[in-house]
Amino acid sequence: MRQSRGRGVIFTLHHVRPQRAETFAPNAHLEITPHFLDAALRRLTRDGYRFVPLDELPALLSAPEGGRPFAAFTLDDGYINNMEYALAVFERHRTPFTVFVTKGFAEGSHSIWWETLAVLLRQAKEIRFDFGRGSERLALDGPRQQWEAFDRFARYIHRFDEARAVATLDMLARENGIEPTDIVRDLVMRPAQLQRLARHPLAALGAHTISHRALARLSEAEARIEMEVSADYVEALTGVRPAAIAYPYGTPEAAGAREAGLAGRLGFSVAVTTQPGLPAAGKTSYLPRMSLNGFYQKRRYVSALASGIPLKLMGR
Repeated sequence: MRQSRGRGVIFTLHHVRPQRAETFAPNAHLEITPHFLDAALRRLTRDGYRFVPLDELPALLSAPEGGRPFAAFTLDDGYINNMEYALAVFERHRTPFTVFVTKGFAEGSHSIWWETLAVLLRQAKEIRFDFGRGSERLALDGPRQQWEAFDRFARYIHRFDEARAVATLDMLARENGIEPTDIVRDLVMRPAQLQRLARHPLAALGAHTISHRALARLSEAEARIEMEVSADYVEALTGVRPAAIAYPYGTPEAAGAREAGLAGRLGFSVAVTTQPGLPAAGKTSYLPRMSLNGFYQKRRYVSALASGIPLKLMGR
């Protein structure tokens, strides 16, 4: 199945930080340790991969096949730990990487609902909330009830008007003594930090919209504004127009053909999803990525993901 490997792979990461002890960690899949990132880069080097900047992919994918496969690394949302922990690992292995910046997170004007929700459900013993059928009481006596509540809120946010749903969740958090924007400021790089990171020769910044809403659920005009203003913001920070954008959530339900068309018309040469797969020629406005998942932090999983064999076994 050697031919499954294709030309290369794009990896997606979020948090890179030391492991934390939490009995309820609904976002654990979004974080890996610096040790695992180091091990992943060592394994890929052993497997013959070359590390490339994301903006080189259009040229790489249009070139004749052959030679060493590539690996490109991306990190979504702009977390502080990307600079505190991931940067040193990338430096050690001379690995280029792209951090996708959400304007509202960097400016502290928008909350990160999945982070707010994790804190709320860990701290509260019970909450009351109206999911659309009247106020309900949710007991939070243990991990099972916390997980059930997290899943209900996630469905609520993705099913209804996202901005309104997140605002309602933020209000509930404040009623329970939690300020959602404080969480964002603790987690996400501020503009000055992003500027400092962007000056590093291995780092690049990409666009990740203003509010991190699912673009496919917005009007075309709103989706365009989210994408264009995000690029404007990165350009204002760095003086360079970003070549790449990552669609928030990155699923087929969150971004599709319309968003790929918008990305092309707005001048992005690379646009990435979170859909698993290996990049192919001619599809740079809707590229798949493989997730380095916090639940699978072993070197052999990295080789397997990069190889494409799991996708082949699933018939993709």
